[in-house]
Amino acid sequence: MDIPTMTWTDPSCPVARSVDLVGDRWSLLVIRDAMDGARSFTAFQQRTGIARNILSDRLRRLTAHGLLTQIDAPSGRRRLYELTDAGRDLFPVVVALRQWGERHAFAAGEAHSVLTDDRGAPLPELVVTAADGTPLTSTNTRVEHVE
Repeated sequence: MDIPTMTWTDPSCPVARSVDLVGDRWSLLVIRDAMDGARSFTAFQQRTGIARNILSDRLRRLTAHGLLTQIDAPSGRRRLYELTDAGRDLFPVVVALRQWGERHAFAAGEAHSVLTDDRGAPLPELVVTAADGTPLTSTNTRVEHVE
């Protein structure tokens, strides 16, 4: 995928580049809602409550960066948005943020939405593991910086 020319916060860091692309509040909520079936400008606006001008900007940016694509609605009277492969690849990121939020952004017993599989079972906790199955954390990994 060709990334449109932009100024990167930290050009050699994949986390920084990712945050530059989708790290603001509204972009991630648009991606979240696209994963949950939102397709039209109106649907995104109603689900998020985002101002129309900000939503227009985020949809334009997410499309320009290859996370969403526009398709014709069946009626042919308007355009709809659809996740690209790159946009769908954000699913584990959204799940990880959701699970972090469930653990740290709600008081004990406070009600919140639940993400379930097709059978209605809540998703298991995501765990990053080494090839041998050993759980990985920030204490047993390191970043190898480029020169």
